[in-house]
Amino acid sequence: MSYVPRLRAKYTAEVTPALQKEFGYSSPMQVPRIVKISLNQGLGSAVGDKKVVENAVAEMTSIAGQKAVPTVSRKDISNFKLRKGMPIGARVTLRGDRMYEFLDRLISVSLPRTRDFRGVKATGFDGRGNFTFGVKEQIIFPEIDIDKVTRMQGMDITVVTTAGSDEEAKSLLTAFGFPFSDKEKK
Repeated sequence: MSYVPRLRAKYTAEVTPALQKEFGYSSPMQVPRIVKISLNQGLGSAVGDKKVVENAVAEMTSIAGQKAVPTVSRKDISNFKLRKGMPIGARVTLRGDRMYEFLDRLISVSLPRTRDFRGVKATGFDGRGNFTFGVKEQIIFPEIDIDKVTRMQGMDITVVTTAGSDEEAKSLLTAFGFPFSDKEKK
């Protein structure tokens, strides 16, 4: 018996039939699914200190369970003392089982550990069914040892789906148990 992540099993057993009924899809293949989750950290302070990027890559690797890579600048910006090719961030893209494992840890453990957590605002949809939100501190993840953290850094997390609209994507994430905040901006 091979291992199947909890949310992948939940998707096939509960989420697919529920969304198929809600949106009236004729085939289960029409139901939107999560394609990938991207984690991105922009480190403006890395211009002066190279250790910042190394620490960020190490932390992102432990959070994601997959090797993170440093991102480099694409052009020179003299006002920021930035040269083309300098490392200025870290990123990692998760797919498959690692993606479901990360989403499970994010929903059930990490987001509830956020200070004064009342849910994630649903304003991060891009119109094509993808959802992006920010995390202010990396210490909400249990993989990070708080004593070894040199500086608090946030990150952007993007959930890419096959949904055609924001409404379908929000229903998909809600079915997975994503904690959206109750009050919506109108």
